[in-house]
Amino acid sequence: MPSSVLARLAGDWQGEEIIATTRWGQGGPATGHFTARLALNGRVLVQDYREERDGAVSLQAHAVFVAEPEHDQYSLYWFDSYGFVPGTPAPGVWNDDSLTFVRSSHRGQTRHVYAFEEDDVLTLRLESSFDGGVKWELVMTGCYHRIA
Repeated sequence: MPSSVLARLAGDWQGEEIIATTRWGQGGPATGHFTARLALNGRVLVQDYREERDGAVSLQAHAVFVAEPEHDQYSLYWFDSYGFVPGTPAPGVWNDDSLTFVRSSHRGQTRHVYAFEEDDVLTLRLESSFDGGVKWELVMTGCYHRIA
């Protein structure tokens, strides 16, 4: 059975991002682009992402979203050009109009919150925690529009 949540994420998206200055690098404006397509009878979404800053690609990522058999439960496998390779999938949950994942690694935790403002408008907020989720630091916010 296809996931309607994953189907909403499918397509080509582009938007403006604000990157926070963090231990990973300097902050500033960026443009984000991602293409996402459904696979495996709609139970998987494969996404390719790129972030551009000052006219150059500054980050690339490949993500695989999986709709789990349990209602409103999801998993995220995230690979990026900074060298992140998942040891285990990030668990996620769909609640109202947002899909939230928390990735954990030896570098800390990163929370991804994908929220639909409208069918063709999506926001993403990334936050990191280095103390087991007690405090969260903003990493990035983005607002994307479906372009195809």
